[in-house]
Amino acid sequence: MKLYTMAVVVDQRREFKAFCRSQRCRLQSYTHLDFSNCEIDQNNFVNSLREAFEVACIHRSFSTPCLSLVEEVDYKPKIRIMVGRGTRLHGVIEEAVNALASGVDPVPVSSGLGGAYILRNEGGVNIAVVKPIDEEPFACNNPKGFVGRLMGQPGLKRSVRIGETGVRELAAYLLDYGGVVGVPPTALVEISNVGFHVNNSYGIPAAPRKIASLQSYVDHDCDAGELGPSSFSVAAVHRIGIFDIRLLNIDRHAGNLLVKKKQRHESCDVGVVELVPIDHGLCLPEWLDDPYFEWLHWPQASVPFSETELEYIANLDPFKDAELLRSELPAIREASIRILILCTIFLKKAAAIGLCLADIGEMMTREFGSGEENLSALENLCARAMAIVPIIISGEHDGEQEKSDLEMFKFESESKYDGHNKEVSYPQLRGTSEVPKPPKAPKLQCLDYPTESETTPLTNIETDENIHKDDIDCNYIVPKSSNHGSLIKSKSFSVQNLQIESEAIMFGEMSRDEWELFLDSFEKLLPEVLDKTRCVGSKLQRMGTSCKF
Repeated sequence: MKLYTMAVVVDQRREFKAFCRSQRCRLQSYTHLDFSNCEIDQNNFVNSLREAFEVACIHRSFSTPCLSLVEEVDYKPKIRIMVGRGTRLHGVIEEAVNALASGVDPVPVSSGLGGAYILRNEGGVNIAVVKPIDEEPFACNNPKGFVGRLMGQPGLKRSVRIGETGVRELAAYLLDYGGVVGVPPTALVEISNVGFHVNNSYGIPAAPRKIASLQSYVDHDCDAGELGPSSFSVAAVHRIGIFDIRLLNIDRHAGNLLVKKKQRHESCDVGVVELVPIDHGLCLPEWLDDPYFEWLHWPQASVPFSETELEYIANLDPFKDAELLRSELPAIREASIRILILCTIFLKKAAAIGLCLADIGEMMTREFGSGEENLSALENLCARAMAIVPIIISGEHDGEQEKSDLEMFKFESESKYDGHNKEVSYPQLRGTSEVPKPPKAPKLQCLDYPTESETTPLTNIETDENIHKDDIDCNYIVPKSSNHGSLIKSKSFSVQNLQIESEAIMFGEMSRDEWELFLDSFEKLLPEVLDKTRCVGSKLQRMGTSCKF
């Protein structure tokens, strides 16, 4: 006979009751959930699962680790500095996080083509500007309809890739030593659980965090476009112009020059307003792109540099700046760093011989003539310097080959001695009395400084099959007799040495040795071009030289 044990409950009345586990103590698992009363949002599974628990009146047991993750999800807004910890933004970020947690939402900025937001503190005061990298023009989450490209592809300006403007914003701040120019403190941050714009048309779930550039908000009265240049001091314009030339800013317009009155009750007269440059996402392009300088034709740009400004320019160290960017911003590309080096060298040499800000800016800017966009003087100079590089390399290879031949003959004759126990020399083997010299590299014929009618775009490159490399000394010839000049490329020049994208010259693919040879050739050709620019400029009565500011 088998005995069965059954648990029973006996109350005070000695009555028997069936044992029943309480609903609260019953262990639950995902298989016990009844999803008939709620929908699960696949894009936000955690939130939907929490709703399902509330609908089903399920209580999580401490012994149910499978559900512990749901309860521990943190939905508080967070801002973490990724790059730029020394930018004095910790206090601003702390204020912004507290305001976001208390329900103060970011305010979208209506101007511009990319997504930008103003962060406020709990008192409603603007304290920071945030620009998510996935909301840049043509990026996937751009809130203004400019979408259709992937991260890393050419952006609004082809020389700056999508998703890399934030890095340039921080680079501009790092290169403004001691705040001389006035670039606001900037950092790259990671922002979590903040309601930024997301385009759902692509079927991409909303990311819980975004990478963005965060910049301290500048309280200002207006921008430069609302006043005009007559209110600005020469020193303020020169500071910004020097900075734009160093970084080859291709988007310096009046809208990103903020105007601050030094005294609120003062009018916007000369000397009582301050210019603050912002929006440096399109500086440091990957090649010699055509810049836009709003200040180029302002009268202040024609005023010569002061002694203090010349000293500041002379103390600039482009190679030290390059190392700073490499160490602080590993994400920035070497091509952009080389642009910084080139433009800084150009600025230093031009200022040293007496050129003013307008002269330098004009040499960097392309001109339109006869329906064509002509290369700038700086681009023409770089093309000439690049043409010399393969000739020098070819000459060095010939010299190394000659030296190798000498060593070979020397090695073969080591065991051969004459009656005086002397080594047989290479000239004796050849039957000559003179040691041959390695062939000299052909000299590049210096081109005349091109005029507007002679400068031509690099897109029209032709190869002259009738020209042999031994018959000419110059790789590039600009024919003056042609009505529509074209840049003729000799067969002795490798195509890969001159890279052209949108009529601009690139340095990113050059090896380190080629880059150093190019800089050496560039600095040797530069004085001649600058002298001719100075001679032309001295004959012109520049606007602004007689003005008093």
